Amino acid sequence: MKALQLWHEIAASADPARLPEVLSKDCVFLSPIVHTPQEGRDLTVLYLTGAMNVFNDSFHYVKEVVAGDHAVLEFECEVDGIIINGVDILTFDSAGLICEFKVMIRPLKAINLMHGKMMAMLEQLKAS
Repeated sequence: MKALQLWHEIAASADPARLPEVLSKDCVFLSPIVHTPQEGRDLTVLYLTGAMNVFNDSFHYVKEVVAGDHAVLEFECEVDGIIINGVDILTFDSAGLICEFKVMIRPLKAINLMHGKMMAMLEQLKAS
């Protein structure tokens, strides 16, 4: 999958400029914190940009499972001394673009940390 390879490049560089290249215009982002799906490429870009700004260069993928139009990428990162473990669950549409991006993280203290940091980052990104 070309989009999966490009996603790895984007994630490794932590540069969100190329995100629109891999996301369908109707992409849905499912946050580990926000209950409602965030619909559309623009909101997905906003959330992924926020995450790239909150995570640091310790972010890395440790496992990958690809089956058909789906990929599950397990990641690890350390933020403020807390080890964050999670998965990105990607679904690809018929054009090969990411049409659903679901994030799940653990443990609870990582979720609480990310909640505060992401809320602040999203407010900052919306203001700019």
